[in-house]
Amino acid sequence: MHQELNVSCDLFLDLAWLPRPPAEFKDMCRRLAGSASGAEIQHLASFALDANQAARLARVIRALQGQNRLLSPLTPVKLGILANGTIDLAINALAVAAARHGILLECVTADYGMFIQEALDPASRMNAARCDVVLLALDYRAFPFARSPGNAAAAAANIEEAISLLNRIRDGISASGAICILQTLAPPVEALFGSLDRSLPGTPRHFIDGFNRRLLAGLEGTTDILLDVAAIAETVGLANWHSPSHWNLAKLPFADGCVPFYADHVARLLAAMRGKARRCLVLDLDNTLWGGVVGDDSLHGIMLAEGDAVGEAYRSVQCLALALRERGIVLAVSSKNTDEVARRVFREHPEMLIREEQIAVFQANWDDKATNIKAIAGALSLGLESMVLLDDNPAERGLVRQILPQVAVPELPDDPALFARTLAAAGYFEATIFSDEDRRRAAYYEGNAHRVELQERAGDIDSYLASLEMEITFRPFDRTGRSRIAQLINKSNQFNLTTRRYTEAEVAAIENDPSCTTLQVRLADRFGDNGMISVVICRTLPEATWEIDTWLMSCRVLGRRAEQMVLREILRQACEAGIRTLVGIYRPTDRNAMVRDHYAKLGFTQVAAEEGSTSRWMLDTATEIGSAPMRINRALPADLHT
Repeated sequence: MHQELNVSCDLFLDLAWLPRPPAEFKDMCRRLAGSASGAEIQHLASFALDANQAARLARVIRALQGQNRLLSPLTPVKLGILANGTIDLAINALAVAAARHGILLECVTADYGMFIQEALDPASRMNAARCDVVLLALDYRAFPFARSPGNAAAAAANIEEAISLLNRIRDGISASGAICILQTLAPPVEALFGSLDRSLPGTPRHFIDGFNRRLLAGLEGTTDILLDVAAIAETVGLANWHSPSHWNLAKLPFADGCVPFYADHVARLLAAMRGKARRCLVLDLDNTLWGGVVGDDSLHGIMLAEGDAVGEAYRSVQCLALALRERGIVLAVSSKNTDEVARRVFREHPEMLIREEQIAVFQANWDDKATNIKAIAGALSLGLESMVLLDDNPAERGLVRQILPQVAVPELPDDPALFARTLAAAGYFEATIFSDEDRRRAAYYEGNAHRVELQERAGDIDSYLASLEMEITFRPFDRTGRSRIAQLINKSNQFNLTTRRYTEAEVAAIENDPSCTTLQVRLADRFGDNGMISVVICRTLPEATWEIDTWLMSCRVLGRRAEQMVLREILRQACEAGIRTLVGIYRPTDRNAMVRDHYAKLGFTQVAAEEGSTSRWMLDTATEIGSAPMRINRALPADLHT
């Protein structure tokens, strides 16, 4: 039993879902120095590195940053860190974890013990750095908790004092324009009254529970992000998290063995904030969703029954997959199997939890997994960087990692009982917000796969588009759509003309800015609602001109001429406002090459090419634009209906 506990803890602390680094890792780092691409850095960061290896790779990253090189596809983020303990030992791990999740991290830290002064002084190094995000890495020792066992009034006042201190720090940082990441507190291991501590006011456990509840309540309606350190510590065990000797020796807020796991959680949040969380789970079948090989063992010979230890292990994978689908993650299948044999399990096996209609794309054939995953990504209009493959076969995992390094492929242990736990531990599907739109995302992509099938049968494109029975809805920004608008602005990379990023608070300001005209666009068809598919911000300039500050669209509606309908609506509103000229801007990135000719295709004339290949395009608002076969619905802001 003791060994089983160690294995379970090692899964998290060793980042066991990551493959082990190759023997030549040191030489690989040396070869990267001075000439690496972001993709090569991300590849090396995808291994489970020890402290020395992480330090080596972090030095390579910092050296390349010092050359001011663009390291695509990594997205730059400047992270400030304010801590009451010593956080410097985590910087290397943070840089590597961030690269693993697609982020090029620059860290700004404060001197030890200066976290309050750095936050409150507008001229401090932290505030002057204009960080994108500031992590308030504060543990329970940062707050003035004074034991008062049994004194409820004193305990409540003490919690409010601690929250007030946190809010002062938070307000000081927010004034610089940075988003704050706020941590819940992990309680100390040592108890005063045993089990009574949680319910008795004035004890450490009661203080921290109350503080965490107040912290969560205070996040509502803000753009700040939660890092649930209490849950992270509970996952590995409080006794493993808190190290008295490490605190006494170096004021480390948690044991050094927990640093990689903590850093990975921070990096997941940063990636989710920048739209880099994964969206599709691709499932192998034999010995991944069920025990055995259905082609050999037959429909009723596979292990999937409740009450059977092996069968229940595989059912737990299915339970997790369905739970992910309910929160909007798309499910797909890639299996080396005969299609009809594989589908029979989903259709007929009485113990099968996942049904065929819950799989957006079903690829059961004898092609290699990499080919199938590319086909799945194409059918869903998703990038390969959105995909996660769950496969028990190490040879298949290695093949996909080699051919499609953008795809996340977790290592799996020998025991299938740990498959689901390993997938969940990897944090591929981290979220910072959750909306109704997110909940329905799986249905959107499932509908999109059906549309692809229809297009293949329909023949000519006009007949196909007419058969979709589309309806497009235009509405200005409003409070109801605000969080989804901000989410799209921050995660859309491919069909995004300028890739400007705005926080939810900035979206609210734009919403109320009379110099801005905004559109949130939805598209529905016979297969269902596609949700919000486009966001547009136009800014009024002198001489009766609108500049398109932001224009992005969901790639899942490409080929349906929705961009023409959006432009027709922009021109219609521009003419009503007395605008004569529309100016479009294209700012190239490593991800948005697909829209390089967007304005040219819509009839704009290029008027300037600026530094960095940014181009400006102009269109007379009296221009006639072709339409698509869809009904148009123009709606008031949802706020006016409530």
